[in-house]
Order: sequence, then structure tokens, then C-alpha cells
Amino acid sequence: MSQHDLEKSPRHCASHHHGGFKLSKFYKRLFYGFSTICLSVLTLVFLIWLILRPSKPHFYLKQADLYQLNVTTPHLLNSSMQITLVSKNPNERVGVYYDELGVYASYKGQQITVGTFIPPFYQGHKDANLLTASLIGSGLPVAPSLGYDVSRDQTAGRLELSLRVDGRLRWKVGTWVSSRYRFTVECITIMGFSQNISSVPLNSIEGAQCSTTV
Repeated sequence: MSQHDLEKSPRHCASHHHGGFKLSKFYKRLFYGFSTICLSVLTLVFLIWLILRPSKPHFYLKQADLYQLNVTTPHLLNSSMQITLVSKNPNERVGVYYDELGVYASYKGQQITVGTFIPPFYQGHKDANLLTASLIGSGLPVAPSLGYDVSRDQTAGRLELSLRVDGRLRWKVGTWVSSRYRFTVECITIMGFSQNISSVPLNSIEGAQCSTTV
């Protein structure tokens, strides 16, 4: 073995291996430090969320006016109505961004209007907003029995309609804004049905509290 080989081996190899070990240890510490920071931030956000615990928004059907509801041959429905909803944010420290809002009406389990979109808006702490929408159904196919149901309810003087809102919202806490959540609102209203369908509009007998699911 030459002197040159003796100078390169075992001390030189050990020194090179030791340097690689230090480099590997540095990256491990960097990874652990970064993971700890991320975990701390996520834990803080989660704790803030638990403390504030935003309540789902409340909706109330203030008014519903029915201008048209008739079934023509062969079983096509035409409808027209105007609704006014009250939306309230019950939270003291959480705002709500309503990014999507679509509403339609149903009767006897059948959709009688097409979906109508309400413009997006922001709702501050403890704020309430009036939301109006015109709901239209033109030539919608329905079950043959729907015309009979309308006549029967007309005779009884009461007609029950369902209103449904489908949308997406985001919570706002300070400068932090959550991801989007889907929500649905369902309302039931009773219309005072006159003996003459031509005497329109038909008005809701009373407002209705709606159920909200987020």
C-alpha cells in the first residue's frame, strides 16, 4: 500500500462520512421545525374556531305572493310568485359571505318554478338582510294528478307550498376567511286560496320560520 493511499483512507473517509451526517441532521431539524410551526398555526386556528363556534344563519319567510298556478294540457304547469326572505347572522364575532344563493318553489313534492339566483353578499355580525326573488315556471312538465290537487286545495281554501334555498357560504373571523360550505334552507308556507283562482295574487296567511342545514 502506497503512502498516498494511506493518507486518503480511514481518517479521510471517516471525515467525509461525518460531514454527510451533519448535513442530514440539519435537514431533519429544519423539517421538524417547519412541521412544529405548521402544527402550532393549525392548532391556534382550531382553538379560535372552537371558542367562537359560529352558529348557522337564520332564515324567515316574510312574504309570499302567488300570481299564477295552473296546469294545462298535456300536464304542463305555469306559475309565478314573488317571495321575501329575511336572512340573519346570529353571530357576534363571525361574518358570513354568501357566495351562491338559488331558490325555487315546490308543490306536492314537485318543483313548480325554475331556480332563481340571488346576488352574493356579505353579512356582518348580528346583521339582517331582506332578500327578494321572482320565481317563474313556464311549461314545466308535472304529474297528471297535480291539476286535481290544485282544485282540491282551492276548494279547501288552503294551499301549502315549499321553498328551498341552496347555496354556499364562507365564515369570516377577523381577517381569516374559511373555505366554502354548502347550506340549504327549507320553508313551508300556507297560502290563502280563494274560490276564484283569477283573484290574484294569493298571499301567505302568515310568515314561516325556515330550517337551515350547513
